[in-house]
Amino acid sequence: MTNHADLDRQIECLRRCEIITESEVKSLCYKAREILIEESNVQCIDSPVTVCGDIHGQFYDLRELFRVGGEVPDTNYLFLGDFVDRGFFSVETFLLLLALKVRYPDRITLVRGNHESRQITQVYGFYEECQRKYGSVNVWRYCTEVFDYLSLSAIIDDKIFCVHGGLSPSIQTLDQIRMINRKQEVPHDGPMCDLLWSDPDEKQGSWEKSPRGAGFLFGRDVVADFNAANNINLMCRAHQLVMEGFKWHFNQSVLTVWSAPNYCYRCGNIAAIFQLDENGQNEFLIFEAAPQDARGLPKKKPQAQYFL
Repeated sequence: MTNHADLDRQIECLRRCEIITESEVKSLCYKAREILIEESNVQCIDSPVTVCGDIHGQFYDLRELFRVGGEVPDTNYLFLGDFVDRGFFSVETFLLLLALKVRYPDRITLVRGNHESRQITQVYGFYEECQRKYGSVNVWRYCTEVFDYLSLSAIIDDKIFCVHGGLSPSIQTLDQIRMINRKQEVPHDGPMCDLLWSDPDEKQGSWEKSPRGAGFLFGRDVVADFNAANNINLMCRAHQLVMEGFKWHFNQSVLTVWSAPNYCYRCGNIAAIFQLDENGQNEFLIFEAAPQDARGLPKKKPQAQYFL
């Protein structure tokens, strides 16, 4: 078992945006799987908790998020997935969140996003970043094995359903989500895929295939039926860039939270996190991208040797 002194040292290293060794990653991922396998597909969480949307490897903006929202373990966090890809520091971002999960398992909950996938990460940057920073694909393999153990959703105080993407025409109840075998690569279709890929659409009363090529668009009536059937008040999700950091849908029955400011270092959006206290009160904390003098630059990609 990884002891606390080792973990604390690794956390401090990762907080400085410095990678830990490959053997440390392997050990950390093993311990994380031991913890995550005990969690439900619908992980129960009590308030107070702060809900965060997509991060996408924007490490210095994650540090800004913790500056605004409070550090772990002083603040309880629920992250709604998409920790990796597109940003320059997916390795440091995911490993820091994973190390915090192992060190403080009751203080931080990590839900799977559609980018926590072998196929997607080979296209959008995480695979190449692991290979470049470690000289092999081993760290990518260790991390993608952990992806298969991440919860599919969470429920706060039995009233707020939290998921990365949205709903599925194959799912009417939370118990149906609990029955899914999540320990697999994200399928191309079906209920597990839909939870990670679907989006609300103001124009839809019911279901329509998503233009993303996976998941569905779902409308007001679908949400009303799902919330009533499961006795919940709100669905909180991430997955879609919103320029203001958060967006309400369907008369405040669905909330999108986005936590990657200036997404892809060019979109110009602000970011938000959703803070819930134990009395049922909530507040949005808004933040901008970390200032330029507070962020490091990625190391240049080494030139490939001629004979490869």
